Amino acid sequence: MKRRVLLLAAVPLQARAALNFPHDFGAHPGQAIEWWYLTGLLGDRDGAPARYGYQLTFFALPGPAAAEHPSGLAARQLLLGHVALSDLGAGRQRHAQRLLRTLPGAVHARVGDCDLKLRDWTFKREGGGYRADFNGPGFTLALELATPDAPLLQGEAGVSRKGPDAAQFSHYYSRPQILTQAALVLDGQRHSLAGRAWLDHEWSNSVLGESVGWDWLGINLHDGRALTLFQLRHKNGSRSWAGGSLRTPGLPDRSFSPGEVQMTATRYWASPATGTRWPVEWTLKSPAGEMRLSAAFDAQEIDARGSSGLVYWEGVASLSSMDKRPLGAGYLELTGYAGRPPML
Repeated sequence: MKRRVLLLAAVPLQARAALNFPHDFGAHPGQAIEWWYLTGLLGDRDGAPARYGYQLTFFALPGPAAAEHPSGLAARQLLLGHVALSDLGAGRQRHAQRLLRTLPGAVHARVGDCDLKLRDWTFKREGGGYRADFNGPGFTLALELATPDAPLLQGEAGVSRKGPDAAQFSHYYSRPQILTQAALVLDGQRHSLAGRAWLDHEWSNSVLGESVGWDWLGINLHDGRALTLFQLRHKNGSRSWAGGSLRTPGLPDRSFSPGEVQMTATRYWASPATGTRWPVEWTLKSPAGEMRLSAAFDAQEIDARGSSGLVYWEGVASLSSMDKRPLGAGYLELTGYAGRPPML
């Protein structure tokens, strides 16, 4: 399942209403799957070399109880959470997972605006930005996130195609280049950090069709641009669909058609824990140009079989020109290489 179950829905694009903020910052409990996905890089100050990367993801799923169940404790909705911290200097990733039913005061995904809570993991929109607090093995992280720019509406005004059929889509927007202040406590040591973050929020009424996985990246470039690329894959490894976008300050946001996107793996890493071969270096071609993407370090595999049933690769990656000039950094996500998620 993991956060981007890059999805098929049953209603044509033209029948979908435009996104409406702040309402669409919040939860859509009538949907089959929804996620909020926050990633970022942190250094001693904004623009300084990154020391840490992080992931915070919330998923909302219908629970086994009927929507009209009278009990406030009924499992009408489930919330699933993943967190991870990548220590770039040590080449080590720490991660944790949770799966709980909604419970008054303890676990919720609010309608009307972004307000998510999985006990002491929280993510909420406040004023001109967001606040996030979460923890994992040996660390706690508190984030203050400023979002001066409007949401980036992926695809056609926030309707992101996921296949050749017009009914194959999700609602999807991003918030790149988020200015971040952070307080990290790692193994008892406190660090005051700053950096940039990326938020994705996506929801749909169905799941992957014949595709078994996807390759996705969200990169904040040093010059202020923001690049999204993704491709979905068939079981035989061939591509079933692709897309992406480019935000350039001062220009209209640009969405990419499948024919404009090429993502070619150039190096693989074999996980000693699962034996899975993950593509950790790529050559990318799109209207943004020809570029290289490389994992900050290879061992960023996440075993989330205790919550989503999925083993996936999620980690910090750097973007460079073909002559190896640094262009930006962000996150790469890979699924389907360790088997199709059982919830798909």
